[in-house]
Amino acid sequence: MKRMLLKEYIMENTRRAGFGGVNIQRTVTCTRITLEVERPGLVIGRKGGAIKRMGSVIESKFGQENPVIEVEEVKNPALNPYIMAEKLAQALERGWHFRRAGHATVRSIMAAGARGCQVIIAGKLTGERHRTEKFTKGTIKYCGDTAQRLMRVGYVTAKLKPGIIGVTVKIMPPDAKLPDDISFKEEEVKPEAPPEGVVAPAAPVPAEEEIPAEKEKEILEKAKKVARVKGMEEVLEEEAPEDILKVKISEQEEQEAEKEGDTEHAREGSEGAEATKEASDKKRISEEKK
Repeated sequence: MKRMLLKEYIMENTRRAGFGGVNIQRTVTCTRITLEVERPGLVIGRKGGAIKRMGSVIESKFGQENPVIEVEEVKNPALNPYIMAEKLAQALERGWHFRRAGHATVRSIMAAGARGCQVIIAGKLTGERHRTEKFTKGTIKYCGDTAQRLMRVGYVTAKLKPGIIGVTVKIMPPDAKLPDDISFKEEEVKPEAPPEGVVAPAAPVPAEEEIPAEKEKEILEKAKKVARVKGMEEVLEEEAPEDILKVKISEQEEQEAEKEGDTEHAREGSEGAEATKEASDKKRISEEKK
């Protein structure tokens, strides 16, 4: 009974801070109270004044010896049923329609990654008669050990003019593992090692590709061209065609050969022009002598 009254007192005092749950543990030396809230600063207060006042009230009013209060911040408020129920109750007190508020709460919870949720609003919703509205989405467990272990439940009341309306929020977290969840593990197949004394077969050697006759002629002509440019005609004649085909001619060597060939043609052209000029000069001198 004292524990329930203490929980109600803590919920009422931490409502503005976003109450997310409380855990009370009684030890030999003290009573450890762990609070989960959305805004820890409002619970602690300036220089810790608010939390000290709460500790003194708990010790005097509820008879808890040497209370030690710890405040933790809720990492994901959308997956906390107490916080979402409190927000829904505040929306109803501000005048939101219950269907609009219920669907909005369900959407925000499922958007946070929950496996399932259920929102129950009960009370005088539209008239003098009591009625209950349920908004459900995803996977929900209602009874049994699975529901007690996996489902998180939060309950808050909203005070309206027609009367008090109860708000219940049930959430199944994303990491909940149901009994019927089956997962398959993929095992890596390792190659079996050969037994001792048995030599493993060697890898097959790739066969050499046969060069077509046209490609062989083309490669031979390119090799002769490079050899002629570099003064290797005698060596080329002595070597066998099979050895020549094994020589890899790069694009750079081909370009160099073409450039050197162009320079030789230009040099031969200039020498021929000089020879014709000398012949014409000699002919002109002999005619003058005659």
